[in-house]
Amino acid sequence: MSRNLDADAVLDLLRQTGTLQEGHFRLTSGRHSDRFFLMPHTFQYPEATERLCAGLAALFAADEVETVAGPATGGIILAYEVARQLGRLTGGHVRAVFTEKTEDGGMALKRQWSLRPGERVLMVEDAVTTGGSVSKAIAALRPYGPTLVGVGCIVDRSGGQVDFGVPLRSLVRVDVASWAPEECPLCREGIPLVKPKDQVSTRG
Repeated sequence: MSRNLDADAVLDLLRQTGTLQEGHFRLTSGRHSDRFFLMPHTFQYPEATERLCAGLAALFAADEVETVAGPATGGIILAYEVARQLGRLTGGHVRAVFTEKTEDGGMALKRQWSLRPGERVLMVEDAVTTGGSVSKAIAALRPYGPTLVGVGCIVDRSGGQVDFGVPLRSLVRVDVASWAPEECPLCREGIPLVKPKDQVSTRG
């Protein structure tokens, strides 16, 4: 299995798993777009997940990662598999943990898990747009005093507008165009509008 995935190969995998959908979509913001990512679809398929996580692990193979963390729920499978792939690449023992939501809207490291001061941690997320979940997950780890080596994601949709204070590395960067309904060219073309989260996608 090749760990070297270029951007086209990543997008092909996301299409095959039904993660990347192309058409005419109404976003949760009310704006319209020609592409939509349903990232949880990826993790239904172990082979695709393994390939993507191997590629992501390769981006941080030289960073001496001891623990991979991800925000629940999207980061749970991702953290586990990236940790496994890092262990394969480096020959080391890399563990995986995840943060969970708290009643006040933040996140916390629960289940009696802990980090030691200076522990080298990689934060992972399936996709980064505004960086909100990752920022909350990082804040949850900060009291333990670990060394955050970076943030890794499969899809970077941030357009360079997010700064975590550490390197952000992704398998693919995607600029997703969106329009106000009255300005949408897809509406003018008469292309049917769908709400992608209301659909059930199957693997192509």
